[in-house]
Amino acid sequence: QKQLVESGGGLVQAGGSSRLSCTASSFFSSYTWGWFRQAPGKGLEWVSTINNYGGLTSYADSVKGRFFISRDNTKNTLYLQMNSLKPEDTAVYYCKKPSDRISSQGTQVTVSS
Repeated sequence: QKQLVESGGGLVQAGGSSRLSCTASSFFSSYTWGWFRQAPGKGLEWVSTINNYGGLTSYADSVKGRFFISRDNTKNTLYLQMNSLKPEDTAVYYCKKPSDRISSQGTQVTVSS
C-alpha cells in the first residue's frame, strides 16, 4: 500500500524559510511529483511539480522565485524549499502525483506577519 508522509511544516515568521519533505513508500522514482496546498476556506492549489529525473520543474506564479522543488530518488523523497515566506503561503501542503487524489495528512505551514 502506497504511503506518503509529509514533514517540515510549522510556524514561520514572514520573510523566513522552511523546507518540506515528503517520503513515499513505493512507486516514486519513475513518476512526476508535485506539491499542492490548501488554505483555510479555499480549494486545492497547485504549487510546483518536478519530473521523474528532476530535470524539469514548474511553479505557480505565486511562488515562482521563492520556492524550489527537488527530489532524491535514492531516498524516495520529495522536497520543497520555501523562502521569503508570506502570510498568504499559510496552508496545508500535500505531495502527490498530479493525477492522484490527496491520500496523506499533509503538513501545516503557518506564516505569521
